[in-house]
Amino acid sequence: MTRQHRTALITGASAGIGAAFARHLAAEGYDLLLVARRAERLQALAAELSSQHGVRCDVFAADLNDAAAPAAIFGFAEQQGISIDVLINNAGLSGKTAFADTPWSTLAAELQLMVTAVTELCHRALPGMRARGWGRIINLSSLAAFSPPGASLLYTGIKRYVLDISQSLDMELKPQGIHVTALCPGFTRSEFHDTMGTRDAADKLPGILWQEADEVVREGWEAVMKGKPVCVPGIVNKIVAGSVRPLPVTLQYHLGNRLNPFKEA
Repeated sequence: MTRQHRTALITGASAGIGAAFARHLAAEGYDLLLVARRAERLQALAAELSSQHGVRCDVFAADLNDAAAPAAIFGFAEQQGISIDVLINNAGLSGKTAFADTPWSTLAAELQLMVTAVTELCHRALPGMRARGWGRIINLSSLAAFSPPGASLLYTGIKRYVLDISQSLDMELKPQGIHVTALCPGFTRSEFHDTMGTRDAADKLPGILWQEADEVVREGWEAVMKGKPVCVPGIVNKIVAGSVRPLPVTLQYHLGNRLNPFKEA
């Protein structure tokens, strides 16, 4: 199978890091299955990338807050004869109100989107990747995964889960030709803060803390292709991550791999 006939599934593809991944992979010759809630934006992006790069771009409008969405996405892929070789689990959000004051339905949707759906999409993508002996998965974690917990936020714990599960999957799957990388960006210029209503606070942060989405994508894609289980993009973010964890991420990864009591000999 040549690279030009491989297909990438990207969630949260209508804007920000997701759209940047779509543009990067289309330029690399990958066909695309773009998923987000906003169908019109997906269709516009798909038309742009098909025209510019001559790749196939399918779209599927889905809300990953819905527990049925992952199965529906892969059902659509099967109907269209699409094999998923690359999975970019990008869709996400962050709560902005106190935990005790937030309706459970809102908290459950946050967990569904960034824990359950991420895990299920990985699981659904793996049979095909294993059969073909090749696959690449990037799960969007965050610099927050290295930080102390924040008051009222599920976000830090969720992103730490994504960081840990990505490393665990990479340990299991790399011998089968499948690389899994947790991409842990810091502040990235996108619509995220507009959606979350935190734009004013974000704009007060020093410019040195910010990265462009395409910079994050370039580093993340290079990392997964090289088989790096964790990617913290940007020098400033690397310094921050290294200063708040007692052991380097690479050492934690290798210790976890070596000392795992559940790993078969």
